[in-house]
Amino acid sequence: MNYKRVLTVQDVSCFGQCSLTVALPILSACKIETCIMPSAVLSTHTAGFKGFTFRDLTGDMPKIIDHWKAEGISFDCIYTGYLGSIDQIEYVKRMQRELLKDGAKLIVDPAMGDNGKLYSIFDQAYADEMSRLCSVADVIIPNITEACFMTGIEYREIYDEAYVDAVLKALEKTGVKTVVLTGIGYDSQSTGVVVYEGGKKQYYKHKKFEKGCHGTGDVYSSAFVGSYIRGKSLFESAKIAADYTLKCIENTYGDKDHWYGVKFETALDSLMDSLK
Repeated sequence: MNYKRVLTVQDVSCFGQCSLTVALPILSACKIETCIMPSAVLSTHTAGFKGFTFRDLTGDMPKIIDHWKAEGISFDCIYTGYLGSIDQIEYVKRMQRELLKDGAKLIVDPAMGDNGKLYSIFDQAYADEMSRLCSVADVIIPNITEACFMTGIEYREIYDEAYVDAVLKALEKTGVKTVVLTGIGYDSQSTGVVVYEGGKKQYYKHKKFEKGCHGTGDVYSSAFVGSYIRGKSLFESAKIAADYTLKCIENTYGDKDHWYGVKFETALDSLMDSLK
């Protein structure tokens, strides 16, 4: 196996099973050297907790980049999750230019919204800048909300395949190369993932749980990146990540005390088995 080095750029929520506390162990379990660029440090994630602490690390990012350049450090992939500002998006573009090896990948999860709304700290200007970052990425992993804000297409809770095709075409027009569109369901009992590359579309349909779990987007994206960088195809990686995320939810479902995330650690064996 060719030993790869991935840099993941996102926040650290010290408690809550999301962002870097998910990405680092999942990518490491995929037998990938995993380096981190923390964009912020929070005591907990922001969903359901009150009085959490927050420290912005934007000012540290260029210093870290400079040090890595001086040391000759480079990466086979940069994978971004939650970025807290337009300035941080610009630093990711700099990392792409200055720290990626030849032929390396930039994979962007444009984590900025869900259920038809942007997260409270973001606005359309941020979504427009995220769209520009996605246009220079090799693969993007948006949900339908994020795709709509990046393209100007009106969000719909109920849609058909023609609507999804229109969203994909609109993303393609912005310059996006490859899309892994998550949370796509054409009926109330199922959901799935659409993989779109070079005008070709594949759909993986799977079971849908009535109640969502926090952090599953980070779990999915991290498992996708781990699978893809390990050499699986786009569609194989999308399927492996979906099956793994579903297993994480199943292992957590019904535990009322574990409302803040999913027990992703309990399903790591299944993820590693799928990569053999």
